[in-house]
Amino acid sequence: MNLLITGGTGFIGSALCSRLLEKQHTIVILSRHPEIIKAPIHGISELAQLKDNVIFDVVINLAGEPIADKRWSVQQKQHILSSRIDTTQDLIAFFNNIKHKPKLLISGSAIGYYGVGDTSEFIDETVSGDDSFSSQVCLQWETVALQAQKLGIRTCLLRTGIVLGKGGALRKMLPVFKMGLGGRIGQGKQWMSWIHLDDLVGIILHCIEHHSLQGAINGTSPNPVTNQLFTKALGKALNRPTLLPMPAIIIKILMGQMGEELLLTGKKIIPAKALNAGYKFQYEKLEDALLDVV
Repeated sequence: MNLLITGGTGFIGSALCSRLLEKQHTIVILSRHPEIIKAPIHGISELAQLKDNVIFDVVINLAGEPIADKRWSVQQKQHILSSRIDTTQDLIAFFNNIKHKPKLLISGSAIGYYGVGDTSEFIDETVSGDDSFSSQVCLQWETVALQAQKLGIRTCLLRTGIVLGKGGALRKMLPVFKMGLGGRIGQGKQWMSWIHLDDLVGIILHCIEHHSLQGAINGTSPNPVTNQLFTKALGKALNRPTLLPMPAIIIKILMGQMGEELLLTGKKIIPAKALNAGYKFQYEKLEDALLDVV
Protein backbone atom coordinates (compact mmCIF):
# COMPACT_ATOMS: atom_id res chain seq x y z
CA MET A 1 0.00 0.00 0.00
CA ASN A 2 0.88 3.67 -0.25
CA LEU A 3 0.70 5.55 3.04
CA LEU A 4 0.94 9.21 4.01
CA ILE A 5 2.00 9.80 7.62
CA THR A 6 2.22 12.99 9.67
CA GLY A 7 4.34 12.84 12.82
CA GLY A 8 6.21 9.94 11.27
CA THR A 9 9.58 10.85 12.79
CA GLY A 10 8.37 10.87 16.40
CA PHE A 11 8.45 8.18 19.09
CA ILE A 12 5.36 6.34 17.83
CA GLY A 13 5.73 7.27 14.17
CA SER A 14 9.27 5.92 13.88
CA ALA A 15 8.26 2.53 15.28
CA LEU A 16 5.23 2.42 13.00
CA CYS A 17 7.28 3.22 9.91
CA SER A 18 9.73 0.42 10.73
CA ARG A 19 6.88 -2.09 10.86
CA LEU A 20 5.33 -0.77 7.65
CA LEU A 21 8.64 -1.02 5.80
CA GLU A 22 8.96 -4.63 6.93
CA LYS A 23 5.66 -5.24 5.15
CA GLN A 24 7.02 -3.61 1.95
CA HIS A 25 4.65 -0.63 2.04
CA THR A 26 5.53 2.72 0.46
CA ILE A 27 5.63 5.67 2.87
CA VAL A 28 5.54 9.45 2.47
CA ILE A 29 6.09 11.50 5.64
CA LEU A 30 4.89 15.08 6.04
CA SER A 31 7.46 16.77 8.29
CA ARG A 32 8.83 20.17 9.21
CA HIS A 33 12.27 18.63 8.64
CA PRO A 34 12.00 16.38 5.55
CA GLU A 35 15.77 16.54 5.12
CA ILE A 36 16.25 14.10 8.02
CA ILE A 37 14.04 11.44 6.40
CA LYS A 38 16.02 8.73 4.69
CA ALA A 39 15.17 6.43 1.77
CA PRO A 40 13.17 4.39 1.09
CA ILE A 41 10.79 6.78 2.89
CA HIS A 42 10.07 10.00 1.01
CA GLY A 43 9.79 13.24 3.00
CA ILE A 44 7.79 16.36 2.13
CA SER A 45 7.41 19.68 3.97
CA GLU A 46 3.90 20.53 2.76
CA LEU A 47 0.95 18.77 1.15
CA ALA A 48 1.11 21.14 -1.84
CA GLN A 49 4.16 19.19 -3.02
CA LEU A 50 1.85 16.26 -3.82
CA LYS A 51 0.02 16.02 -7.14
CA ASP A 52 -3.77 16.02 -7.41
CA ASN A 53 -3.74 12.51 -8.89
CA VAL A 54 -1.66 10.99 -6.08
CA ILE A 55 -3.14 7.81 -4.59
CA PHE A 56 -2.78 6.98 -0.89
CA ASP A 57 -4.52 3.92 0.50
CA VAL A 58 -4.12 5.03 4.12
CA VAL A 59 -3.33 8.33 5.86
CA ILE A 60 -2.09 8.25 9.47
CA ASN A 61 -2.14 11.54 11.36
CA LEU A 62 0.14 11.53 14.43
CA ALA A 63 1.39 15.13 14.37
CA GLY A 64 1.14 17.31 17.46
CA GLU A 65 3.14 19.20 20.07
CA PRO A 66 3.97 16.90 23.05
CA ILE A 67 1.35 17.66 25.67
CA ALA A 68 3.50 17.03 28.77
CA ASP A 69 6.80 18.69 27.83
CA LYS A 70 6.08 22.15 29.23
CA ARG A 71 3.92 23.89 31.84
CA TRP A 72 0.57 24.90 30.31
CA SER A 73 0.81 28.65 29.84
CA VAL A 74 -1.88 30.29 27.71
CA GLN A 75 0.58 30.34 24.83
CA GLN A 76 1.55 26.67 25.28
CA LYS A 77 -2.09 25.60 25.40
CA GLN A 78 -2.72 27.34 22.10
CA HIS A 79 0.37 25.72 20.60
CA ILE A 80 -0.76 22.25 21.76
CA LEU A 81 -4.20 22.79 20.23
CA SER A 82 -3.15 24.44 16.97
CA SER A 83 -0.41 21.87 16.28
CA ARG A 84 -3.13 19.23 16.16
CA ILE A 85 -6.01 21.11 14.62
CA ASP A 86 -4.06 22.87 11.86
CA THR A 87 -2.43 19.72 10.49
CA THR A 88 -5.72 17.82 10.58
CA GLN A 89 -7.57 20.65 8.82
CA ASP A 90 -4.84 20.68 6.16
CA LEU A 91 -5.41 16.96 5.60
CA ILE A 92 -9.17 17.43 5.22
CA ALA A 93 -8.56 20.20 2.67
CA PHE A 94 -6.11 17.90 0.87
CA PHE A 95 -8.70 15.11 0.74
CA ASN A 96 -11.20 17.53 -0.78
CA ASN A 97 -8.79 18.48 -3.55
CA ILE A 98 -7.44 15.10 -4.67
CA LYS A 99 -9.17 12.87 -7.20
CA HIS A 100 -8.63 9.58 -5.37
CA LYS A 101 -9.61 9.65 -1.68
CA PRO A 102 -7.77 7.36 0.74
CA LYS A 103 -9.72 4.40 2.01
CA LEU A 104 -8.77 5.06 5.63
CA LEU A 105 -7.73 7.92 7.92
CA ILE A 106 -6.27 6.99 11.30
CA SER A 107 -6.07 10.18 13.32
CA GLY A 108 -4.36 10.52 16.66
CA SER A 109 -6.11 11.38 19.89
CA ALA A 110 -5.56 10.44 23.53
CA ILE A 111 -7.31 8.99 26.55
CA GLY A 112 -7.25 12.53 27.89
CA TYR A 113 -10.52 12.69 25.95
CA TYR A 114 -12.26 11.05 28.93
CA GLY A 115 -11.37 13.89 31.30
CA VAL A 116 -10.07 14.10 34.83
CA GLY A 117 -12.72 12.86 37.27
CA ASP A 118 -11.51 9.97 39.42
CA THR A 119 -13.46 6.75 39.03
CA SER A 120 -12.84 3.05 39.56
CA GLU A 121 -15.22 2.09 36.75
CA PHE A 122 -13.91 0.69 33.47
CA ILE A 123 -14.06 3.23 30.65
CA ASP A 124 -14.64 2.13 27.05
CA GLU A 125 -15.04 4.10 23.84
CA THR A 126 -18.69 4.99 24.54
CA VAL A 127 -17.92 7.26 27.51
CA SER A 128 -17.99 11.05 27.07
CA GLY A 129 -15.40 13.65 28.08
CA ASP A 130 -15.59 16.75 30.26
CA ASP A 131 -14.54 20.42 30.32
CA SER A 132 -10.87 19.81 31.18
CA PHE A 133 -8.23 21.15 28.78
CA SER A 134 -6.96 17.70 27.79
CA SER A 135 -10.49 16.50 27.06
CA GLN A 136 -11.39 19.55 25.01
CA VAL A 137 -8.19 19.33 22.95
CA CYS A 138 -9.01 15.73 22.03
CA LEU A 139 -12.64 16.55 21.31
CA GLN A 140 -11.77 19.38 18.93
CA TRP A 141 -9.03 17.31 17.28
CA GLU A 142 -11.41 14.39 16.70
CA THR A 143 -14.21 16.65 15.44
CA VAL A 144 -11.97 17.93 12.64
CA ALA A 145 -10.76 14.43 11.75
CA LEU A 146 -14.33 13.12 11.52
CA GLN A 147 -14.96 15.47 8.59
CA ALA A 148 -13.21 12.78 6.52
CA GLN A 149 -16.23 10.52 6.99
CA LYS A 150 -18.36 12.91 4.94
CA LEU A 151 -15.95 12.31 2.08
CA GLY A 152 -16.49 8.56 2.28
CA ILE A 153 -13.24 7.89 4.13
CA ARG A 154 -13.32 5.31 6.93
CA THR A 155 -11.99 7.15 9.99
CA CYS A 156 -10.42 5.74 13.15
CA LEU A 157 -9.66 7.97 16.16
CA LEU A 158 -6.77 6.43 18.08
CA ARG A 159 -7.09 7.40 21.77
CA THR A 160 -3.63 6.59 23.03
CA GLY A 161 -2.68 5.89 26.63
CA ILE A 162 0.76 6.04 28.28
CA VAL A 163 3.04 4.43 25.70
CA LEU A 164 5.88 2.29 27.08
CA GLY A 165 8.96 2.03 24.89
CA LYS A 166 12.51 3.30 24.57
CA GLY A 167 11.40 6.91 24.62
CA GLY A 168 8.14 8.67 25.51
CA ALA A 169 7.07 8.83 29.14
CA LEU A 170 9.64 6.29 30.37
CA ARG A 171 12.49 8.40 29.01
CA LYS A 172 11.71 10.94 31.73
CA MET A 173 11.02 8.41 34.48
CA LEU A 174 13.97 6.06 34.11
CA PRO A 175 16.85 8.33 35.26
CA VAL A 176 15.08 9.09 38.54
CA PHE A 177 14.05 5.49 39.17
CA LYS A 178 17.49 4.13 38.26
CA MET A 179 18.95 6.32 41.02
CA GLY A 180 16.49 4.85 43.52
CA LEU A 181 14.67 8.18 43.84
CA GLY A 182 11.37 7.11 42.31
CA GLY A 183 8.07 6.85 44.15
CA ARG A 184 4.34 7.16 43.81
CA ILE A 185 2.80 10.47 42.74
CA GLY A 186 0.39 11.95 45.27
CA GLN A 187 -1.61 9.18 46.94
CA GLY A 188 -0.80 6.82 44.07
CA LYS A 189 -4.45 5.82 43.66
CA GLN A 190 -4.93 7.43 40.25
CA TRP A 191 -5.20 5.00 37.35
CA MET A 192 -2.53 4.72 34.65
CA SER A 193 -3.80 3.28 31.38
CA TRP A 194 -0.66 2.15 29.57
CA ILE A 195 0.27 0.28 26.40
CA HIS A 196 3.51 -1.19 25.05
CA LEU A 197 4.70 0.57 21.90
CA ASP A 198 4.61 -2.70 19.93
CA ASP A 199 0.93 -3.14 20.78
CA LEU A 200 0.05 0.43 19.84
CA VAL A 201 1.65 -0.14 16.44
CA GLY A 202 -0.17 -3.48 16.33
CA ILE A 203 -3.53 -1.79 16.90
CA ILE A 204 -2.80 0.71 14.11
CA LEU A 205 -2.05 -2.18 11.74
CA HIS A 206 -5.20 -3.95 12.99
CA CYS A 207 -7.23 -0.86 12.05
CA ILE A 208 -5.75 -0.98 8.56
CA GLU A 209 -6.50 -4.67 8.11
CA HIS A 210 -9.99 -4.79 9.69
CA HIS A 211 -12.41 -2.69 7.68
CA SER A 212 -15.16 -2.90 10.30
CA LEU A 213 -13.16 -0.74 12.74
CA GLN A 214 -14.05 2.93 12.78
CA GLY A 215 -14.65 5.80 15.20
CA ALA A 216 -12.92 6.01 18.57
CA ILE A 217 -10.50 3.19 19.42
CA ASN A 218 -8.65 3.06 22.74
CA GLY A 219 -4.92 2.46 22.39
CA THR A 220 -4.37 0.97 25.85
CA SER A 221 -3.65 -2.45 27.33
CA PRO A 222 -6.52 -4.49 28.84
CA ASN A 223 -4.96 -4.13 32.31
CA PRO A 224 -4.64 -0.56 33.62
CA VAL A 225 -2.95 -0.16 37.01
CA THR A 226 -2.82 2.46 39.74
CA ASN A 227 0.15 4.78 39.94
CA GLN A 228 1.27 3.00 43.09
CA LEU A 229 1.31 -0.39 41.36
CA PHE A 230 3.04 1.09 38.32
CA THR A 231 5.71 2.57 40.58
CA LYS A 232 6.35 -0.75 42.31
CA ALA A 233 6.50 -2.64 38.99
CA LEU A 234 9.01 -0.18 37.51
CA GLY A 235 11.17 -0.34 40.64
CA LYS A 236 11.09 -4.14 40.52
CA ALA A 237 12.04 -4.18 36.83
CA LEU A 238 15.04 -1.97 37.61
CA ASN A 239 15.81 -3.66 40.94
CA ARG A 240 15.60 -0.29 42.71
CA PRO A 241 13.66 0.95 45.76
CA THR A 242 10.63 3.21 45.26
CA LEU A 243 10.36 4.87 48.66
CA LEU A 244 10.26 8.58 47.83
CA PRO A 245 6.73 9.75 46.97
CA MET A 246 6.15 13.01 45.12
CA PRO A 247 3.54 14.98 47.12
CA ALA A 248 0.59 16.30 45.13
CA ILE A 249 1.29 19.86 46.28
CA ILE A 250 4.75 19.75 44.72
CA ILE A 251 3.29 18.57 41.41
CA LYS A 252 0.78 21.43 41.49
CA ILE A 253 3.47 24.02 42.26
CA LEU A 254 5.97 22.79 39.69
CA MET A 255 3.65 21.80 36.85
CA GLY A 256 0.36 23.60 37.48
CA GLN A 257 -2.69 22.47 35.53
CA MET A 258 -0.63 20.13 33.36
CA GLY A 259 0.50 18.16 36.41
CA GLU A 260 -2.98 18.10 37.92
CA GLU A 261 -4.65 16.75 34.78
CA LEU A 262 -1.96 14.37 33.55
CA LEU A 263 -0.25 13.10 36.72
CA LEU A 264 -2.66 13.42 39.63
CA THR A 265 -5.75 11.99 37.94
CA GLY A 266 -6.35 9.03 35.67
CA LYS A 267 -9.03 6.73 34.37
CA LYS A 268 -9.36 2.98 34.05
CA ILE A 269 -9.44 2.68 30.26
CA ILE A 270 -10.02 -0.60 28.43
CA PRO A 271 -9.53 -1.24 24.67
CA ALA A 272 -13.00 -2.67 24.11
CA LYS A 273 -13.12 -2.12 20.34
CA ALA A 274 -9.68 -3.58 19.66
CA LEU A 275 -10.47 -6.65 21.75
CA ASN A 276 -13.86 -7.13 20.12
CA ALA A 277 -12.17 -6.89 16.71
CA GLY A 278 -9.87 -9.75 17.65
CA TYR A 279 -6.63 -7.92 18.43
CA LYS A 280 -4.24 -10.11 20.48
CA PHE A 281 -1.96 -8.16 22.79
CA GLN A 282 1.73 -9.04 22.95
CA TYR A 283 2.01 -7.39 26.37
CA GLU A 284 -1.13 -7.71 28.48
CA LYS A 285 0.68 -7.43 31.83
CA LEU A 286 2.62 -4.35 32.93
CA GLU A 287 5.49 -6.38 34.38
CA ASP A 288 6.18 -8.05 31.03
CA ALA A 289 6.03 -4.74 29.18
CA LEU A 290 8.44 -3.01 31.57
CA LEU A 291 10.91 -5.91 31.53
CA ASP A 292 10.98 -5.79 27.74
CA VAL A 293 11.61 -2.04 27.67
CA VAL A 294 14.15 -1.65 30.49
